[in-house]
Amino acid sequence: MTTPGLAMLEATPSAALRPYVTRLCAYREHYAAPVTRSEMAMAGSVLILAFGTPMEAGGQRVTAFGGGLGDRFTVTRVAGPSEGVEVFLTPFGARRLYGVPMRHLTNRVVPIGDLLGPQADLMVERLAGTSSWRARLALADRLLCERIAAGPALGPELPWAWARLVESGGRLGVSSLAESLGWSHRHLVARFHDQVGLPPKTAARVIRFGRALRLLRAGTAPAEAAAECGFYDQAHMNREFRVLGDTTPGQIYPRPGGVAEAS
Repeated sequence: MTTPGLAMLEATPSAALRPYVTRLCAYREHYAAPVTRSEMAMAGSVLILAFGTPMEAGGQRVTAFGGGLGDRFTVTRVAGPSEGVEVFLTPFGARRLYGVPMRHLTNRVVPIGDLLGPQADLMVERLAGTSSWRARLALADRLLCERIAAGPALGPELPWAWARLVESGGRLGVSSLAESLGWSHRHLVARFHDQVGLPPKTAARVIRFGRALRLLRAGTAPAEAAAECGFYDQAHMNREFRVLGDTTPGQIYPRPGGVAEAS
């Protein structure tokens, strides 16, 4: 009998996959009672290649699914045993994998068949038929490499702009990005909508939120994290944490003598 809870095994993506996938994780979860979670917005896209009991995500009942970036948290509810592979995609990995403008997937949860077509069921069946978690992760790596390689080619400009935005923690101005690329503001926004799914200013908000999360979890005090990440003040950071994560900095920051709990 499977022990209740969540078990995970992470693998480093292969060199060919690394520009498009930041994390591959085999998992199994089974709880004594349904578990509801608020999944925080993140600077990437999540693909769940799962089998077992369907779960609720974003108000839908799904098993294997994906979607785009978002500027709000997503509520999920696990009500039965499930397992599979969780894939964390860069915006450009998602754009090549799904082959559609990312603006069509913003804040959406989409069944895998609608994203990958007829290959989707076969992909999940092959993963389900692989009992070893390490072999399952290796298979997922190969299948994703094949699919992404067949996807639309992307120019270097947006990945470069995205990398600069991430390096700045979301603090780099949109006008500075556009000027560096020799583009108009309108053209930069249009390209972000296509390849990222969010306009650059919103993408910067999500990146800044992610940086603040990391600082708080590492023990940085909320007021210091707010200043370091460029929030107007701590109240501004609190509002962003509510919208993007359904939590507060105080729930993330580990207090002396205990560990903070987030929703």
